Amino acid sequence: MTIETFKEYAKTRQALDSEEIRRFMDEMSNEARRVTFRLNASFHTADEVRGLLSDLFGYRVPPSLRVFPPFYTDFGKNIAVGDEVFINACCHFQDHGGVTLGDGCQIGHNVVFATLDHGLAPEDRKTTYPAPIVLGKNVWVGSNATILSGVTVGDNAVVAAGAVVTKDVAANTVVGGIPARLIKSIKNE
Repeated sequence: MTIETFKEYAKTRQALDSEEIRRFMDEMSNEARRVTFRLNASFHTADEVRGLLSDLFGYRVPPSLRVFPPFYTDFGKNIAVGDEVFINACCHFQDHGGVTLGDGCQIGHNVVFATLDHGLAPEDRKTTYPAPIVLGKNVWVGSNATILSGVTVGDNAVVAAGAVVTKDVAANTVVGGIPARLIKSIKNE
């Protein structure tokens, strides 16, 4: 299995339950941990951080990307970041299903992106199902927020600190709480 074939399969949102997929996910997890351990083990300049993230993500990240380690992921190859993105310390990206951060996104401390769900029925509990998380442009995610699989957050939206986002978020809105709900609309002044 290649990264591209895995990504294409993950887009179908079907179960990640074959032996070939499990073996591939284990191999990719080992590779991701090798890079993240290097990233998180000592000080690195901003350029060095971007170089390690380029290795981790599998493409050259934008020169405007800023990340404050530690940074955690268990896959790494299904993260796409736009220009002028900032990711604060201790964020967790479970990116098997895909995580996209649009231009200008600001991600607070300890944010979790979880793109895998388990089956609900007890006999299906060990099976995982991927679904992407997509953040539009200029999205601000507050510290300790969790965004769950299949969620799209519209342009200019704000996810309040500590929120758990289970449903799509409209553009130009602020959401918060558990589960996150609309707090207010953002109006240009």
